[in-house]
Amino acid sequence: MRKLLCSAALCTSFSLPVVAQDHFEMPVTADVLPGWVQADGSRMAALRLTLAPGWKTYWRAPGDAGIPPQFDWSRSKNLEATSISWPAPKVFDQNGMRSVGYEDTLVIPVRIDPARDGEPIHLRAKMALGICSDICIPHELEFDAEIDGDTLTPTPAIAAALAQRPYSASEAGVRAAECNISPTADGLQIEARVTMPSAGGKEYVVIEPGLGDIWVSEAKTKREGGAVIATSEMINVQGGPIALDRSAIRITVLGSKHAVDIRGCSSR
Repeated sequence: MRKLLCSAALCTSFSLPVVAQDHFEMPVTADVLPGWVQADGSRMAALRLTLAPGWKTYWRAPGDAGIPPQFDWSRSKNLEATSISWPAPKVFDQNGMRSVGYEDTLVIPVRIDPARDGEPIHLRAKMALGICSDICIPHELEFDAEIDGDTLTPTPAIAAALAQRPYSASEAGVRAAECNISPTADGLQIEARVTMPSAGGKEYVVIEPGLGDIWVSEAKTKREGGAVIATSEMINVQGGPIALDRSAIRITVLGSKHAVDIRGCSSR
């Protein structure tokens, strides 16, 4: 893996050029936005990725053609927990395949809970991701940031990214979310029926099972009146059975106007 070192020492943020060991310049730069302290003592910070024109990276559920991002925070100090808020992604069609992700600049808000309030947070993180243009490249970013300060003023770039989050089910007027689950030769088929106003244009649904080691096919999506219906196949990549928890199933509806994040679904 080619690595990029991103530093934000003493609560400043900036991007460093890519270190290309084989003289191929990676089309991504990154930095840390230190953000602000929230009322509960947590800090809202962000990782910012800037992609070269024509390149994209992927959302947490990237579709059949994408590479899911992974984070490792284990080398950080004074870090109790993190929580990521993904901005609503876009759907890309390329060579007959769909992927879900971002282009241009991606700001990923990260809520940081310190182990000890009032002390600096040494954020040392690795992010494994995929970046794609005509080719797709697995890549690894390293962030090393000393985050300090007690400012309460939100950072505009982070606030804007938070505003781009998908609507919750209640915000979007979702009246019902139902799942019909049936066995197949290789695993399970799930049909999700979400009763809600249109999210705009041709809607695209992503279904996440809430389980690791479960491959989920691209959903076949259609709208019937007041409901959007999506069907996916689920297969355990280890070859074993699948035990779904309906409350852990996550359904995201992506439309031209907005996106909607639905947690859990009832039986039909």
